[in-house]
Amino acid sequence: QVQLVESGGGLVQAGGSLRLSCEGSGRTFTNYQMAWFRQAPGKEREFAAAVSSSGGTTYYEDSVKGRFTVSRDNAKNTVYLQMNSLKPEDTAVYYCAADRIGGSKWYRLASRYDYWGQGTQVTVSS
Repeated sequence: QVQLVESGGGLVQAGGSLRLSCEGSGRTFTNYQMAWFRQAPGKEREFAAAVSSSGGTTYYEDSVKGRFTVSRDNAKNTVYLQMNSLKPEDTAVYYCAADRIGGSKWYRLASRYDYWGQGTQVTVSS
């Protein structure tokens, strides 16, 4: 089993930056493709970014391309989401998730993922 804990959320002004961290536990962490999803109040959970098990391939939702960077440090069992040029519409609870299968076809689907963190709140003021 993989357990995930997010941290790094907070309140920032539009145009500011935050870095989220997702700390994983379990000896199989390095075998998982990892992703970040976000959920705004009253809305469905949506895909934001993902990174392959090795860290060599990344995927981004169009709305965050060029602003967000996802990366991982497998030696530390940690996945990061660097968020720059934040916009009010980025306000959401951000969750990290682990997918044992990985690949480039189904990474945007929340149902693909096997494990989820508790979420961390990101609020961007205008």
